[in-house]
Amino acid sequence: MKTPEIGIAIVAPGGCAPDEAAVARGIARLQAQGATVHNYYAPEHTFQRFGGTDAGRLAQLDAAASDPDVQVVIALRGSYGISRILPDIDFDLMAASRKLFVGYSDFTAFHMGMMAKTGRASFAGPMLCDDFTRDEAEQFTLAQLWSCLAGPTHTVTGTSVGNPQVDVTGKLWGGNLAMLVHLLGTPYFPEIQNGILFLEDVNEHPYRVERMLLQLLHAGVIGRQQAVLLGDFSGYKLSPMDKGYDADAMLTYVRQRLPVPVLTGLEFGHIRRRVTLPFGGQARLQSDASGFSLQVSDYPTLSRP
Repeated sequence: MKTPEIGIAIVAPGGCAPDEAAVARGIARLQAQGATVHNYYAPEHTFQRFGGTDAGRLAQLDAAASDPDVQVVIALRGSYGISRILPDIDFDLMAASRKLFVGYSDFTAFHMGMMAKTGRASFAGPMLCDDFTRDEAEQFTLAQLWSCLAGPTHTVTGTSVGNPQVDVTGKLWGGNLAMLVHLLGTPYFPEIQNGILFLEDVNEHPYRVERMLLQLLHAGVIGRQQAVLLGDFSGYKLSPMDKGYDADAMLTYVRQRLPVPVLTGLEFGHIRRRVTLPFGGQARLQSDASGFSLQVSDYPTLSRP
């Protein structure tokens, strides 16, 4: 599989890389696919758990946005860190650069801030670690990225038993559930009406997922959407005290409680096989009891930045 002949910047606005040899392997994989890689992450400049000091991580973003030879900016990894620099990110510069910014997990905060401050779309998609650094890369995940960035439209399908019948349109947005809830009440939470909200998280017990969904409900966010599309919520552990309360029980409850359709089956989250989603694209979501189709258009692409 070959990428387009494009310039790709690697930035670390969140966590540092746990394996420096893997970073070199990921860069080599991108280069082998035809990309020119501009690496703004310097392991010798990491600070504590972060990909640099706060000022250093901001400088990485600014440098990537200002590089005329870069079309796509990919986050090194998620972990934690963007929350510390959100007030100082020059979102006007990021948007005016016309770069395509890609990442997920902690990078959800960047997507949210970019949309709230500028209305510019970005991409919930793979990061260098671990998507490009694994010994055996998940080709579906990488192919999803290049297909989505190429545009002009992108279609994602999923299968799941019990989805409601839905046919709605709206702005596609969302990401990591904990990050969305973290940004409630801040200037970095976009006010999106009649949207299609996609969500994922990891290591969160079903009751915590339920609690965060209820917080979005009580804040008025979910009631303003057309539908909620759930991705992967794995990594948690049940205990004897749950007494039958599990992910299925939680899903049954929230479907009864939330005033909009709740769908499952989206291949998105902290998993190897993962779709890429244009955060801010215009989407049509169609579903029945067996699955769904999500068709996205009107977002920036490599040919129409």
